[in-house]
Parts: sequence; structure tokens; C-alpha cells
Amino acid sequence: MKTTVNYLKITEVTDDLVSREQVQRSCDRYYWAKQFCEGKVVLEVGCGTGQGLGYLSKVAQRFVAGDFSLDILKVAKRHYGSRVDLFQFDAQHLPFANNSMDVIILFEAIYYVPNVDLFIKECRRVLKPTGKVLIATANKDLSDFNPSPHTYQYFGVLELYEIFDQNGFSTQFFGNTVVSNLSLIQRLSRPLKQLAVNLNLIPKTADGKKWLKRIIFGKLIKMPGEIKEGMGLFNHPTPLSHHMVDKDHKVIYCAAKLLK
Repeated sequence: MKTTVNYLKITEVTDDLVSREQVQRSCDRYYWAKQFCEGKVVLEVGCGTGQGLGYLSKVAQRFVAGDFSLDILKVAKRHYGSRVDLFQFDAQHLPFANNSMDVIILFEAIYYVPNVDLFIKECRRVLKPTGKVLIATANKDLSDFNPSPHTYQYFGVLELYEIFDQNGFSTQFFGNTVVSNLSLIQRLSRPLKQLAVNLNLIPKTADGKKWLKRIIFGKLIKMPGEIKEGMGLFNHPTPLSHHMVDKDHKVIYCAAKLLK
């Protein structure tokens, strides 16, 4: 991974001003993950400032997490203290024993991993038989998709299916945040956003994007330090076919199960 990148500048962290939709999407992905984590040994990779750590640690048998960025990890450690075991590590070299985890989570971070194939091979090593990998990622196949800076590769449904299939996983896919249900101003602004992306006019930092978010989303709110039950309504994700490119959702979920 890129060791010189200041991820604090490009990532929305605790107490940053964000849209209500961003908070809802964060809630949705951890509410979705709960069903897989209850009573299990769970590892979250690329945990960021840790909005979902407290929520999942309450239902897991054991829960550990970490991030490549020490600066971001410090934010999570300040919030959780001794409640959650947090470590700095590289997703491509997981510092955990063979067959030690039931579930491995990587939410909104797969595009920061230089070699995703190596990450998945590490998941194979660390997972118990029939263990699962949970992925949530921005949908690269939308016409107005805007890649974040310092990323390596984005994966849509087809790419995720292929790379997990090659490594001995079966996969299920789901979509979150339906594009057709967005506000009128969001729908009308999509062609303008696409043009701005093509002309490289979108600001690169989280701070730089705030003025755009105020125009499109209205009043911004603080990103919570910790997601709690009932903080948002759970928008159940829509099942997707692994044979088709999805252009109807902002976010793609993947549940990959290790085959025996």
C-alpha cells in the first residue's frame, strides 16, 4: 500500500461533516454484516475510524480490527479505548493464525489494496473452513462514478465474482442505495457530475468535496463515532446476479464463502 498517503485528508472520519446518505449507507452495511457475525470470530480489515466496530463487537464471539493507516487507527483507538482490539497491519499480510477467523470484513477499502488477489489468498489462509469474506464497495459501473485519489483498482460485480471464483469462493451479491430513489436534485446533477469527473474537476480531498455535498445533499451532519442499533432504518440490500453489471445501485455488497 502507499505508505506516504495521508488517508485522513481523503477519508471521512469521525465528526467530519457528511451527508445523511453517507451515514445511512454506513449503518446499512454494518446492519447487513450483523447476520454473518453473530457468535463468530470476526476480523475487520481496513476499519478506518471504526464506525461499526462497537456494533459488531457486541454480537461477535470475538472481534478484532485494524487498518494500514496509523493516523486513522489512532482516531478509532481514542474512541474505543480497550473495548476493541485494534492493530496496524497490511491487508496483504494478515498477522493472524491459519484457520482462526469465521468472518473477514473489508468495507469501502478494497480499492486501496494494491494486490487484491494476495488479500483474498490471505483470507483463505486465515479463515476457518466455510468462512466468509464480506465486501462493500462503491459501484464503479455507474455512469457518474468518481474514483477516489490514491486508489489502485475498483471492482464491480463481474470483477469480484471472477477473483473470488479463482480463489475457491462462492459468492452472493447485493445492491444498496437505489439510484432511481435518489432525490430529484441528485438525479438531475448526475450528468453534470459525470462531466466534472471526465474533466477532472471534482475536488480530491474530503474537505474540498464538502461544498459540493452541501449543494446536492443540503445540510450536512457529523459522522458518528459509533453506529448503534436504530440509528438508521435498515435498507435491506437487493440480491444481484453475478452474471450482470449492475447500474442501479451506488454500493455493491459481496458475501464470499470459502468452499471446502
